[in-house]
Amino acid sequence: MAEKWRAFRRWQQMPHTVAPMSEQWHKCCTCATEFQGNYCPRCGQSASIGRYSFWKAFLLFLDVWGLGNRGMFRTLRDLILRPGYMIRDYLSGMQSAYFPPFKMFFLMTALSLIVQGGVNVQGINYFEKSRQEIGKTNDGYRAQKDESEEEKRVGRAVYSSFDRMADKMADYQQNYPNLFSLVLLLLSSGYLYFFFRKSPHIPDLRFSEFIVALVYVTNIVSLFSIVCDVLCIGWGWQVPLMGMMWIVPMCQLSGFSWWKVSLILMVGIVLAFMSFFAIGLAFAVWMLK
Repeated sequence: MAEKWRAFRRWQQMPHTVAPMSEQWHKCCTCATEFQGNYCPRCGQSASIGRYSFWKAFLLFLDVWGLGNRGMFRTLRDLILRPGYMIRDYLSGMQSAYFPPFKMFFLMTALSLIVQGGVNVQGINYFEKSRQEIGKTNDGYRAQKDESEEEKRVGRAVYSSFDRMADKMADYQQNYPNLFSLVLLLLSSGYLYFFFRKSPHIPDLRFSEFIVALVYVTNIVSLFSIVCDVLCIGWGWQVPLMGMMWIVPMCQLSGFSWWKVSLILMVGIVLAFMSFFAIGLAFAVWMLK
């Protein structure tokens, strides 16, 4: 067992290796160019193209959605088994081997939107459920208050504004999920970059590279969240595992220890939460005008 674990650790740290170039001569079926290698140098068609089949039709169908190339499946595998090392390989220039991070981000967001809209084992619409829970919380808090008529009048205006704000936030999240997620990601990236900009593995990490790394880590969390939402697994189980899905990639990417990465992420989350609270408060004050 120990030897298998060591072999797995060696595999994790090894970058992706490209298949050797074919030494056979081929004639391109599209442009009739004779060439030696895996792809036609004139039109780019693969040398392995053969007769049409149902399997090739299925792969072409996947290509329409950006899922048919081997880079997508390799990216999913490496994001699960060696996330931080894979991200570091991508940042070092090995980009053709992996699916683009932002394209993957939008695909994951679209799939998450479908699942949360009710395509899961119990048919739960998570958006409507969230709205109902917000409404029940506000109604219950209002019912417990014992106030004067003036306080009740002001309170009703405040609560009405917060209700409208919650509804607008839910609408923005449902109608513009990509933009909403990107804004949250960018708001938290500045704090985390301050701590990760100089690390043992990447001592000169650029902010643009760090954004790419965060998008890939977000894709890992999104993949896990989608699986949990399909199976209707509660947040009580998801949150601790999501924490690990941030810690492991950032440890492998930066070279920092587990405790240091955990501390950095906790500080970053607190600072990001304070920023979100300030923005939400400013938004609520603006709606009261």
